[in-house]
Amino acid sequence: MNRETPIATKLGPGLRPDLAAIAAMIPPGTRVLDIGCGQGLLASLVNAAGAAARQGRWPGAWAEAPVDVRVSGIELLARDVARARDALGDSADIVCADMRATAFGSVDAVVLLDVLHYVSIVDQDALLARARAALPPGGRLVLRVGDAAARHGFATSGWVDRIVSFARGQRFRRHFGRTLAAWTERLAELGFTVASEPMHRGTPFANVLLIGTVARAPRPGIDRHAAGHA
Repeated sequence: MNRETPIATKLGPGLRPDLAAIAAMIPPGTRVLDIGCGQGLLASLVNAAGAAARQGRWPGAWAEAPVDVRVSGIELLARDVARARDALGDSADIVCADMRATAFGSVDAVVLLDVLHYVSIVDQDALLARARAALPPGGRLVLRVGDAAARHGFATSGWVDRIVSFARGQRFRRHFGRTLAAWTERLAELGFTVASEPMHRGTPFANVLLIGTVARAPRPGIDRHAAGHA
C-alpha cells in the first residue's frame, strides 16, 4: 500500500515552499519532533525525500536528502491524527495530545509551524523553554510565526484562521502574537543563535520562519522550571 500523501510526491517546483525549506534543514539521521503536526505533511515529505534519495532520484544540486530521519508528531485534533497515522503507518510516531502537557523527550530538531499563536505568552515561553531542554548543543528549533509588527498582515492571518476554523467546525481561539524582534530576543535568551527568513512573499500575511540553533545554556533565571519539565 502506498502511504504517501499527495504532498509527498511533489519533489519539484510544485512542492509547498514552506515544507521544502524546512526539509532542507533536516540532516540525515535526525530525530525530529513536529509539534502541531496536523495530518503529518512534514513527516510524509521527509519520508518521500529519503525514498527518492535511496532510489537515486534526489537531485545533486539540492541540499543533502533527509535520509533515515525519524519524525514524531504531537497533534491536538483527533481526526488529523487519524489521517496522519493512516498516511504514515509505522514510519512516524504521532500522538493525540495537548502540546502544553506532553513530554518532548530528547530530539535533534523541534518544528513548530503556525501553532504558538494559539496559546498565551506564558504558555509560549514554557513551550520554547521545553523545546530548548529537549535539544542537544547544535540542535535546531524551527518556528513559523506571524510578525505582529506587520499589523495588516498579522490581522489578515487572523481573519483567514477564523474562516478555516469555521469551515472545519472548530471554535475560534484568540491569537497571541509578538513582533519578530520579541521572538528573536526570547530565543536568544534561551541560548539560541537565530536566523530569520520571510515566508510571506506573494501573500497578504506576515509569516516569518525562525531557525534557532542551540549555542549555549539559557541565561540564568530564564524559565528553569518550565525547562525542567521537558
